[in-house]
Amino acid sequence: MKGLIFTELLAMADKEVGEDRVDSVIQRCPLSGNGAYSTVGNYPSADLFALVKGFSRETGLTVEALQNAFGHHMLSVFSTGYPHFFTAKSDAFELLASVEEEIHVEVKKLHPDTDLPTFQSEFPDEHTMRLTYRSRRGLVDFCEGLIEATLAHYGETASISRTVSTEGHFTVACFTIVRDPS
Repeated sequence: MKGLIFTELLAMADKEVGEDRVDSVIQRCPLSGNGAYSTVGNYPSADLFALVKGFSRETGLTVEALQNAFGHHMLSVFSTGYPHFFTAKSDAFELLASVEEEIHVEVKKLHPDTDLPTFQSEFPDEHTMRLTYRSRRGLVDFCEGLIEATLAHYGETASISRTVSTEGHFTVACFTIVRDPS
């Protein structure tokens, strides 16, 4: 997993609980290294799960709530760092539909060794999107946080429901996003 994910998780945690508590969590977590991450490095996804569990114990928030909050945080990071992906799209559905065929294509050019989740989108009607997420990591709540933050970025409101299943080593989440008609 790319180091950017780790550095941003630690930055979010530092902002929320402070450096001393972050250091305490890092020291107690079973990490592959010493808890030092660079944005360009590659690290085991098990480290991410250990850190999220550690911050959950430290804050009293559920793992699911922390993953969701981290999805919101990362959308802010992505929209600031890669604004062209956001300004080129007129709404949340258009951006979400572009993840697989545009955004992930660009990520793969820069980081060919990255194991990215896949996304498939369908539009049953003009207000509804079905977004299917498939990943070995199962970061369903993180993904939902990204979806919620994308809607907020474009000033849209919607209801989101999901079903989650497994297919072999993959977690598959089908999100149904129904945009409020305006």
